[in-house]
Amino acid sequence: MARRTNSSPTGGSPGPRNRTPQPLPRRRRTFGDFVKAFGAFVALLVLLVGVPGALVVEVGWPLPHGAPSLDWLQQEITVGTFVHVLTVLVWFAWAQFTACVLVEMKAALSGVGLPNRVPGAGPSQLLARQLVAALLLVGAAAASFAPGLSQLGQGPEGDRHGSVVAAARQTPGGLIGQQQEQAAADAAAAVAEQADAAASRAASRPDGGASARHGDTKYYRIQPPEGRHHDSLWEIAQRHLGDGRRYKEIYELNKDRTQPDGSKLSEASLIRPGWIMEMPGDAHGGELVEMPDAKPGIPEQVQQQIHDYARTGDHRQADGEQGGGAGRQSDRNDQVDRDTGHFRVPQQRVGGDHGQEHEHAPSGEVSADPRHGQGAHTASDGSGFGLPEALVGAPLLAAGLLGALGRRRRQALWQSALGAVGGRRGTEPPVPTGSAADAQDALLVGADPEGVRLLDLSLRGLAASLAAESRPLPTVYAAWLGGDGDLHLQLAQPAGKPPAPWQLGQDQTFWMLARADAERYEEADTAAPYPGLVSLGTMDDSRLLLNLEAVPGIVSLSGSAADRAGVLASVAAELATNGWSDRMTITLVGFGEGLTPLAPNRLRHLDDVEALVETLEAETRQRRGALGAAGHDSVLTGRTGPAQHTRWAPHLVLLATEPSSADALRLAELASDAARLGIGCLVGTESGELPGAAWEMEITGEGKLLAPLLGLELDAQTLPAAQQRAVVELFVEADPEGGPDGPNDPPPFLVDISEQGRPAVYARLVGSYEIIGLETPEGERSPLLHEALALLLLHREGVHPRVLSSALWPRGVTDDVRDALVERLRGWLGDDPDGTSRLGTDATGRLTLAKSVVSDLDVLRSLYHEATQGKGVDSRVVRGRLLTDALVLVRGPLLADRPEGRYGWLTHEIIDARLPLLVADIGLALSAFHLEKGRAEKAIEALNASMNSAPTDERLWNELLRATHATGDEDEVKRLAADLVARSGARGLPPRTEALLDELLPTWRSGAAAVS
Repeated sequence: MARRTNSSPTGGSPGPRNRTPQPLPRRRRTFGDFVKAFGAFVALLVLLVGVPGALVVEVGWPLPHGAPSLDWLQQEITVGTFVHVLTVLVWFAWAQFTACVLVEMKAALSGVGLPNRVPGAGPSQLLARQLVAALLLVGAAAASFAPGLSQLGQGPEGDRHGSVVAAARQTPGGLIGQQQEQAAADAAAAVAEQADAAASRAASRPDGGASARHGDTKYYRIQPPEGRHHDSLWEIAQRHLGDGRRYKEIYELNKDRTQPDGSKLSEASLIRPGWIMEMPGDAHGGELVEMPDAKPGIPEQVQQQIHDYARTGDHRQADGEQGGGAGRQSDRNDQVDRDTGHFRVPQQRVGGDHGQEHEHAPSGEVSADPRHGQGAHTASDGSGFGLPEALVGAPLLAAGLLGALGRRRRQALWQSALGAVGGRRGTEPPVPTGSAADAQDALLVGADPEGVRLLDLSLRGLAASLAAESRPLPTVYAAWLGGDGDLHLQLAQPAGKPPAPWQLGQDQTFWMLARADAERYEEADTAAPYPGLVSLGTMDDSRLLLNLEAVPGIVSLSGSAADRAGVLASVAAELATNGWSDRMTITLVGFGEGLTPLAPNRLRHLDDVEALVETLEAETRQRRGALGAAGHDSVLTGRTGPAQHTRWAPHLVLLATEPSSADALRLAELASDAARLGIGCLVGTESGELPGAAWEMEITGEGKLLAPLLGLELDAQTLPAAQQRAVVELFVEADPEGGPDGPNDPPPFLVDISEQGRPAVYARLVGSYEIIGLETPEGERSPLLHEALALLLLHREGVHPRVLSSALWPRGVTDDVRDALVERLRGWLGDDPDGTSRLGTDATGRLTLAKSVVSDLDVLRSLYHEATQGKGVDSRVVRGRLLTDALVLVRGPLLADRPEGRYGWLTHEIIDARLPLLVADIGLALSAFHLEKGRAEKAIEALNASMNSAPTDERLWNELLRATHATGDEDEVKRLAADLVARSGARGLPPRTEALLDELLPTWRSGAAAVS
């Protein structure tokens, strides 16, 4: 387990705390270690060999030599009987302890997962673990008891030295280090020891050999594994350069140079014992040596390998010196800064989808694709219009939150409409203000709903294809969304050839799906296969999603409390609202009480770690039993079976309170089988050391998510406290249970509906799009100007410039292009008679329209408001006229003839739900107006007109039944009843409609039976 230190590496005055993991120098074996190991060996020898030997010699065979009979029950019980019974018990105890030793030894040597639990062997297994650990303390074969990501990205044995490393540069294989195997480590260690001895002798030569050629250049040999520790470039840089981040310099100095075993360094995370590393000139420390020259006693083969490696260094140095030493070092540093070391993110595919990026951009206007990179619309970051970048830069999280918010608002609208008795509740949700408005704008700018849709389709399509081939789902540790839209799945182990259109990636542990192939997927009726995927951050233009459900144990997260809280909140919010999951339980401990409104059905809170442990113990037992009863190996096989939608939803635990050592070990024990059971744990820790943690990460104050031993260095995705509050405020305001029970609130923009209030610019949006009062602009920019005006008309409260650019250019656009369009729009709209521009900017920087620019939707809202809460309340004649005028304005759905491929921002709006409800309210009010005077035919005419825009509104159908019944035409009532039954299908009629039919037409059920 990596440790941290705050000390200055150079011995100077203490500086700011280094937030990157800083492993301490590896512990050398001491005489006490050998004594402990010898004692453990003797104890194991006595317990495993001495105990059974003593039983055989002293007691012999304790069981009867013949078949049991009834005479045994009549025999006298003697001391010998007790001895034999005790002997059997001792044999059982010995067998159990032997099993514990074998389990612990296997786990220690393999380094794969925590040891399995031997049933009923708590103390025995603990003793076996301590003895095995003490015995292996001085050996080089003991691997870590807690797994890392070291084996991610590894292919078959024969593939590790070639295709895996070479192809890694084209896909995001960096999450991956390589765990050295024991046999190779031992062989390489022998060569390394000889090289070290040769280096010591060469250092004393006055003429220097290689030293003379290299001056003060230092070299380091990769150490063999010791106990649980494996050498890494990060730790080498930390010890000898004072900063682990400088591992890239070591990597660049040695990349692609032939090593003593014949292989080459192609990835910074793939190093082996016995390799030699050239170090930067300022390297320091006792383990560094100069390049050795030939000396007696060194095998000729070893000498040749060392000098071959030195010559590759001479060649590289000579080439650089031709251009000047300073220039060579500068170029090298530039290359180091650009290199990602552990990660090889996907390269952009030739002939991909990039040609579509300019789809909506006028000629001469260049757009950028921000959706899968650091954040949406990064070109606009310097615009001066501040939006929460944590939300702008999280496209999947923003899409999930925006989709959940839209569903919440639609639910509120329908509940308001269907629950209206007497006074009507408002169909207009409150307009966000302040930080909530900024948060909503950031969600609109950052959201990538298309990316979420394709991710969901791709994963479900993969599950359906594998199920059709009777193949199990592979365990996926991570997914990468590349800047070109391609999806890369990183498997825990090779799983064969993926089903078409998926392809193998860089090796057998990567499956890749091109964006173009994902777009051809259709909806699949299958469970979400990997609901535990959650965004952690970005690297270059690729986004990493870690599958928390598949982690083989606990993931620890260190850093300051505020930084950890930001990461945990982001993970919780995305898991609660993402679009690639079905059902799941997210347990929050020690934080996040205010996040519940995001998804009350998914999020739950526990008080403390003790309650969490108790819950996990019960759920672990339950899931193991359910898997065994169903005959499944893991939840992944269960998700492709008959119970796919019921039993196998994941349980993801986010723990902000650092547990005690005992609780941490208990959690680690429970999580040892979590990947198979569908349970994931992310635990925050202040100290950075969590006993039993499988993977370790750290969030820095600069927003970096680091896990050097895993090869991670990401720009972290976080949700700071201020953004949490703003997002939660949006959801609380949209709560359908929290709205007013009284009459409608006035619309945000009321129009002067008198003859004197004739607008200068009038846009018809309800139906086909028409503009009165302006000349149609010529050229290819006309559609953009029309779309921008429609967006502003639907948001009279104002539109943030970045929201405008995000809506018009979903793939991104530069600031100058956006600003040029705004100026064209301002010029097209013109000025009012007083010289004021009809397109202005408010105090928050949002673009607003003058009152002289009006749409028919504004007039529709104003007419209905005036009829029900204004002059129409006191005058029946005025009310009827206003409602009739309002219904005449309804010519069809909103923007009925909008061109294909544009107005995609309407998917974020709830106007598609608000407009039908408003039209239904107008029709119901006008119908009631006519029925008051017994004009049933006029009421039916108003209701039918409303149904053209709101055909599924239950209230309209019920009122139509009443109006038709008032005409006395029973045959027409029967026809309507039959039509309603046919429309309802298998779902059946709503309870209110059934009750109304029972009242108006008691025989309707017999007719419905005949229809069905």
